[in-house]
Amino acid sequence: MMRTIDLRGRDLTPAELLAALPRATEARATAQAVADDIVADVAARGETALREQAERFDGVADHAVRVPREHLDDALANLDEDVRLALTEAITRVRAASAAQIPAPAVTELAPGATVTQRWQPVSRVGVYVPGGKAVYPSSVIMNVVPAQVAGVHDVALASPPQRAFDGRVHPTILAAAALLGVDEVYAMGGAGAIGALAHGVPSLGLEPVDVVTGPGNNFVAAAKRAVSGFVGIDAEAGATEILVVADDTADAALVAADLISQAEHDEQAGAVLVTDSEVLAIAVAGDIAGRAAQTKHAERVAAALSGPQSAIVLVDSPADAVAVSNAYGPEHLELHIADAAARAGEFTNAGALFIGSSSPVSLGDYLAGSNHVLPTGGTSRFAAGLNASTFLRPQQVIEYSRDALAEVHEAIVALATAEDLPAHGEAVTARFV
Repeated sequence: MMRTIDLRGRDLTPAELLAALPRATEARATAQAVADDIVADVAARGETALREQAERFDGVADHAVRVPREHLDDALANLDEDVRLALTEAITRVRAASAAQIPAPAVTELAPGATVTQRWQPVSRVGVYVPGGKAVYPSSVIMNVVPAQVAGVHDVALASPPQRAFDGRVHPTILAAAALLGVDEVYAMGGAGAIGALAHGVPSLGLEPVDVVTGPGNNFVAAAKRAVSGFVGIDAEAGATEILVVADDTADAALVAADLISQAEHDEQAGAVLVTDSEVLAIAVAGDIAGRAAQTKHAERVAAALSGPQSAIVLVDSPADAVAVSNAYGPEHLELHIADAAARAGEFTNAGALFIGSSSPVSLGDYLAGSNHVLPTGGTSRFAAGLNASTFLRPQQVIEYSRDALAEVHEAIVALATAEDLPAHGEAVTARFV
């Protein structure tokens, strides 16, 4: 089911290594072209475009795009009690972990009367996207909304696809999670169109543009976020999910197989990669996947993901080579099933989130670890961070100098202004001492 990429005995340059690793590059390029058109259409035609897209992609027409308050109340009132308790526990854990992500203000005194204060200001308005296609993600409501609230964001607008099975309403479990968190601005709109609507606003719906768009989704959602980036802030390119497992001969093949399948369950575009220096383990994992994948509920979807170009078993010569492959790939989720995993975790620098040892599966992070599951995909963890409270904060510098402190640097400012042929800069300081 999963192809094997054998890198043993090959001395690859960094560029050659990147080219050899499994990626669905063609799917990403296709998604970008489609998403660009959809976002532009929503920016130009607003609600009309959204309704056409809902009918085309979701099979829904004449629905309430802006969710009435009673839909939220009904969903919360009818929420299964066990699910409510689980969501409440997840909220508590994510809120605690998010609070630790708020940077403290810092004051630097450069001289008597000369200070620069670093402070962090929340953005005013955030749009969060919660997927709703092949699965239901109330956990993503929590992962998006809680860090924003912890950061001090005043307005949160939430978008999730309308569901044909629920007469065009957002899935009730997603609505209930929003209600638990006090979010009452919710829109039944999905995919790239929702991202465009949050970024550009839709006057007929009373949807004002947001400052930052966050949330996971498929490759089309990630491409849409790329399309609006710069016009608004985004968290990261949280597209089709991916897991990379680094394992050695101490790993339990059944657990590795189960974890690879768990992420393949999300979407046919999901990536599942095993990197190992043990051919015996690779064979065992492949055999376990063959039996286990056929028995899971979403076997067809899992099979498509595991057999796609984005998934593979990668054989390497040594533990050091496994580190190099993992860091080059830059996975969204990285599991370490290796001896001394905790001691060696520092070697693995590029990952959205690290899961250490056999008792820390990605599924834990998806729900109740306290960490955030909205993470960078497609190799972007090499330079981007996962969603966290600081995503919604802007660092600001506050400069305050006394007259004496300004006088101390007067001549230096004039010298630099003259060197840059910007004499008025120096004259603006000199004017304070004449």
